[in-house]
Amino acid sequence: MVEIKKVTDGRGLDTFIQFYYDLYHGNQYYVPFLYFDEVATLRKDKNPSFECCDADYFLAYKEGKVVGRVAAIINRRANERWNRKQVRFGWFDFVDDPEVSQALINAVEEWGRAKGMTEIVGPMGFTDMDREGMLVEGFDRLSTHYINYNYPYYLQHIENMGGWQKDNDYMEYRIRVPEEVPEKFRKIAEMVESRYNLKVRKLTNHELVEGGYGKKIFDMINVTYKDLYGYSQLSERQITQLVDSYIKKADMNLVTTVVDMNDGGKLVGFGVTFPSFARAMQKTRDGRLMPFGWWHVLKALKWHKTDTVDLLLIGVLPEYRSKGANALIFNDLIPRFKEYGFKWAEAMPQMETNESVRSQWQYLDAEQHRKHRVFKRKLNR
Repeated sequence: MVEIKKVTDGRGLDTFIQFYYDLYHGNQYYVPFLYFDEVATLRKDKNPSFECCDADYFLAYKEGKVVGRVAAIINRRANERWNRKQVRFGWFDFVDDPEVSQALINAVEEWGRAKGMTEIVGPMGFTDMDREGMLVEGFDRLSTHYINYNYPYYLQHIENMGGWQKDNDYMEYRIRVPEEVPEKFRKIAEMVESRYNLKVRKLTNHELVEGGYGKKIFDMINVTYKDLYGYSQLSERQITQLVDSYIKKADMNLVTTVVDMNDGGKLVGFGVTFPSFARAMQKTRDGRLMPFGWWHVLKALKWHKTDTVDLLLIGVLPEYRSKGANALIFNDLIPRFKEYGFKWAEAMPQMETNESVRSQWQYLDAEQHRKHRVFKRKLNR
């Protein structure tokens, strides 16, 4: 028999977080998440997403041993935006036992029904800034610090439950950093500068954090992502946390913005990239930086001791996409990638239906090598 217990205290939350590290210990493809990031995301007194979200966490036990976990989440802001009554499941991990995965999903469905929801969807987080989707392709590829990794049997369990359908697929690309900027990007960048008076603007760390450009980037994300699948607007508190947690750590050479000089230097595009932490995080002890994990992360972050760069956030205002503003971003970043010795770039998840974004990789040596899927089904009364 599988016993489901709701997490009710700090010790239970620690158990909930630790289960993932234990389940994947020794797996060569998974990348541990930073432990303190997981705590900050899941604690209701730490994560500003709880302004618009309700959540509870559940652990599955069998013969006294933890064998699975799941988060049940309702994003009220997203449900209002998309006119849905959805309960999300996330942090969904389990041993290869169908009774366990079914019991966890049952717990989320029961929780959601009690709150008036009519549909279950996932894996999803609190917002789009959290990890989304179940890995369905690319199990033998190294994951990144920003996406979920899971065993192949997860998909089998979902398919065997019945009733689930694909709601959205996210595609991920591995791109060989070219020796020089592709001619297509270079020519478009030159044309965009001369015809539209758009310019690359490099920022200082002070401008990014204290000067408000970090906030401007996430304000732009609210505009550029607003019509994407399941997106809910980021609040001021959420933006502040994202700037403090990630953006302020960025290497300014690897951050590019595009401004419109005809509109007073208005920010119209951005590219935020980071050296890959994947190998560095694999050398930590369960995502903890102490005692020696910090050294491996620092080598990647400050001294670029990695051959891969992560294309973390790239966005262009809708009215500037057809003008080719994205070419300016790559025209600036590719030489910097070469200077730092990066051989590969990892493009973060892009919606399968987002052809305009995915089509830009045709000008590069790119391979679509991973896919994550979000599932949904109706809640039975």
